[in-house]
Amino acid sequence: MGLLFVFDMDDVLYDYDWRVRMRGLSDLTGLEFAELRRRWWHAEGEWAAEAGRWSDGESYLAAWSQAVGTELAREAWVANRGSAMRARPDVLASVARARELGRVTLLTNNNPLVEEHLPELAPELVPLFGLEHLRASSRYGARKPDPRVFERVLAAYDEPASHAFFADDLPENVAGAASVGITAHLYTDPESLRDAIESFASATALGERA
Repeated sequence: MGLLFVFDMDDVLYDYDWRVRMRGLSDLTGLEFAELRRRWWHAEGEWAAEAGRWSDGESYLAAWSQAVGTELAREAWVANRGSAMRARPDVLASVARARELGRVTLLTNNNPLVEEHLPELAPELVPLFGLEHLRASSRYGARKPDPRVFERVLAAYDEPASHAFFADDLPENVAGAASVGITAHLYTDPESLRDAIESFASATALGERA
């Protein structure tokens, strides 16, 4: 057994400005923000996609296009998503430290199209995580804060909850991870994250020696 560090992406590792994304989609589709939300950003659309309803990017984009009423090329959809993202170097340095201490993996509430294009959307993560550990919630068939997604991450990496650390910016997601026994950190700033990583690693090592 080792240590497993699980990180959220949007508003933790990256600045994510959903307003920029939605303005871009409004330009591409001719639909206002409120209408886009009504057609797709709800429990039967995007939230279902993040929980694994569509198995791959092609089927996701087909469902998205049908709901929105606009045929959008994959490249345009992905470029629009990427336009709202900016890496946070100070936070990525904490991921690099976590990688020195154990394994690192991504857990972002996202659809399979995003997962397929994470190397393009988040190229800074590739050398830190490796391609095989850039993962969206859709892969696990549940989305945060559902405890099942955290249980499935633990199963996928064959680690007990006591050896896992999770960082997210949303309190409900942190609570979901904590409910299955994972050490969960509410992200507020890079320094606190780094301290939390170090404290978790030290406390786990002490616990094993006790």
